[in-house]
Amino acid sequence: MKTYLVTGGAGFIGSNFIIYMLKNYDNIKIINLDKLTYAGNLENLREIEENCNYIFLKLDICDKESIKKVFKENDIDYVVNFAAESHVDRSIEEPSIFFKTNILGTVNLLNLAKSTWETKNGFKKGKKFIQISTDEVYGSLGNTDYFTEDTPIAPNSPYASSKASADLIVKSYYHTYRIPVNITRCSNNYGPYQFPEKLIPLVINNCLLKKSIPIYGDGLNIRDWLYVEDHCRAIDVVINTGFLGEVYNIGGHNEKANIHIVNVIIKYLNENLDTTITEKLIQFVKDRKGHDRRYAIDPKKIRSELNWKPTTNFEEGIVKTINWYLKNKNWLHNLTSGDYQNYYMDMYKRQGGMYGKI
Repeated sequence: MKTYLVTGGAGFIGSNFIIYMLKNYDNIKIINLDKLTYAGNLENLREIEENCNYIFLKLDICDKESIKKVFKENDIDYVVNFAAESHVDRSIEEPSIFFKTNILGTVNLLNLAKSTWETKNGFKKGKKFIQISTDEVYGSLGNTDYFTEDTPIAPNSPYASSKASADLIVKSYYHTYRIPVNITRCSNNYGPYQFPEKLIPLVINNCLLKKSIPIYGDGLNIRDWLYVEDHCRAIDVVINTGFLGEVYNIGGHNEKANIHIVNVIIKYLNENLDTTITEKLIQFVKDRKGHDRRYAIDPKKIRSELNWKPTTNFEEGIVKTINWYLKNKNWLHNLTSGDYQNYYMDMYKRQGGMYGKI
């Protein structure tokens, strides 16, 4: 039985990954380590919380002694590092938090994995550290071309620079110590359980509440949208077949402007839920500082080397996503009620019979 240490597993992509893995494998063990900040939500994992192959620990990846104990008490085969402060706007307001978690936290995990897995003749077989990164480390594109794994890193926000720094440190540990690693860089994810500060759930929530929908600048900033389950499947493929030391870009080839995304959601809700939900809710606001104009991933490498490709096109994925939020209005309400910390801690205490701080 392989043991996965998944950090940040109560967040959007991390929780989807854990659910995906436990649905597809019955011979694995997952230790979910999450600090439970505002965007970490144990409610995301309710459907698998009683799975005997799943354990949750409320820990900070910067807490060296506690995580050292996790490594000591468990034979960790894979570290999958989702844990990160990830919202660009917040990084502009409070950059130091991002540098601490995204850089120092990653270094802490690398050091513990290295000291645990290292032998006199190298590293134990079957071990791997997976750094989950982002296409934002590449900076901004013009109207043409795509980010490839060889595109120079040129981050433009504190968030992106913190992730780029962590990536470079991971690469340095591979080249210096030969610790088995892979780095994945994904395009914009969407799907269930995404915290409603991000574009798609924000638009859905504001439409339901008949609140204005703030759009930065002219709304023509372009992102490559990837359905989160496709991303989870790609990470699984990289864990099992990715060549050591390699970076893999994971993209959906679904380039859409922000204003297009907003209009698609409004149109669907107008036609299927409430005809009073219209484009009148859109409100253009001052552009964000350092707002990158276009991201677009070239996933050719992961296709050719590992035989992965996305299977969910945007037209299908956005409908699935909207309907998930409509069916889970209570989840959405709990996260937008304003009392995040009390909500999460109440959830944590409710599950106290199964979970606990080591």
